[in-house]
Amino acid sequence: MYQAFLIKYAEIGIKGKNRYIFEDALVEHIRRALKKVEGNFRVTKEQGRIYAFPEEAYDFEETVEALKRVFGIAAICPVVVTEDQGYEKLAEAVVGYVQKVYPASTRSFKVHARRARKSYPMDSMELNRELGGAILAACPGMRVDVHQPDIWLTVEVRQKIYIYSEEIPGPGGMPVGTNGSAMLLLSGGIDSPVAGYMIAKRGVKIDAVYFHAPPYTSDRAKQKVIDLARLVARYSGPIRLHIVNFTDIQLAIYEKCPHDELTIIMRRYMMKIAEKMAEEDGSLALITGESIGQVASQTVHSLACTNEVCTLPVFRPLIGFDKQEIVDISLKIGTYETSVLPYEDCCTIFVAKHPVTKPNLRTIRHSEEKLADVIDGLLDEAVQSAEVMEIEE
Repeated sequence: MYQAFLIKYAEIGIKGKNRYIFEDALVEHIRRALKKVEGNFRVTKEQGRIYAFPEEAYDFEETVEALKRVFGIAAICPVVVTEDQGYEKLAEAVVGYVQKVYPASTRSFKVHARRARKSYPMDSMELNRELGGAILAACPGMRVDVHQPDIWLTVEVRQKIYIYSEEIPGPGGMPVGTNGSAMLLLSGGIDSPVAGYMIAKRGVKIDAVYFHAPPYTSDRAKQKVIDLARLVARYSGPIRLHIVNFTDIQLAIYEKCPHDELTIIMRRYMMKIAEKMAEEDGSLALITGESIGQVASQTVHSLACTNEVCTLPVFRPLIGFDKQEIVDISLKIGTYETSVLPYEDCCTIFVAKHPVTKPNLRTIRHSEEKLADVIDGLLDEAVQSAEVMEIEE
C-alpha cells in the first residue's frame, strides 16, 4: 500500500551551509543500497526531504532492511502518497490509511498536519481538527490523545500529500565518505569488525589490513576474515582488504626477542605495516578494536608502546567498552556468528605464556635492536607481497 519511503536524517540537519553535501552523499548511498533490492527506485531530494519512490512492484521487507544499513538515516517512514483533489478526497485517503494500517484499533491517536504548501485552503490547525474528526467518525474504537498518543499520524501537504505514521529506526550516523578514510586492522575476532562498523558510522570510508601467518593459520582463517569484511561492507560500502603474509616477521620476533614481549613487538610491526598501507591508500588514520585491559596487549602501558610507532592518529572506538557491550553490537550487525568460528588468526598463534602487561618502551626498543639486520627487508617484502581484494556485500 505504500507508494514511497520518507527518509529522515538527524545530525545532517545541523550542518548549516554544508548540509547539501551530506544530503547528496546520503542520496547516493540510498540509491546504491536500493540497487540491490528487487524493483527500481527513484530517490529524490525535495525541500529538505529525501524520498525513495518505487517505480514497480517491490519487496517491502527487503527494502526496509537495505535502508536500515545506510549510515545517515535516522528513520524510515513508509508513506502513502495522494494527489491534492480537495479536502474530501484527502479525508478519505487518511481514513483509509488508518483502517488499513490499524484495523479495528482501540488505540489513541493524534493528527499532525504540516502545510508546507501555503496555498492550501486549510491551515495546519484546521486540518488537525477536521481529519481527527473524520477518523473518530469512521473508527469509533479510537480516541484522541494530543499529549501521549499511541499513533502519531503525520499528513504533509506539499505538491502532493504524504501520509505516514510509522518511523522505523535507521542506523543513524553520517553518510560514509563524508569524513575521510581510515585503515582498519581486521582480525578474525569479535572486536575489530565492530570497531570498523562504528567508525564507518561516523562517515569514514574504511579499508582493512589482515595479517595472515601460513602455515600456522589456515585458509579457513583467511576466509573467515574475508567473510567478516563482507559483513561489515553491508554498512560501510566496498572495502579494500590487504592480506599481509606475516609469518616471517613473527618467526624473526620469536627467535630473536624475549618471549614475554612477543605480543607487544608483534603489534608494533603490525601498526607500522598498516600505516604504510594507509598512506599508500590515502587513509588518514588507523582503526583498531582494542579495549583497555581486555588482554595483555591492551593495558594502558601496552597501548602507549604500540602507539609510539605511529604518526597517523589511531581510532579505538571500543576503548571504554566491556566485552558484553562489544558482543551486543556484533550480534546486532551480524558479525558475531562468524567471529566465533574456531579458526585462529596470527595474534593467537604466537602468544607467550606470561606476556608482559606493563612493558617499558626503552626495553622494547632495545629488544627490537636484535631484529635490525633483517626487519627492514622483511617489512618491505610483507608490504610488496600483500594480496589486495575488493570486498563488497
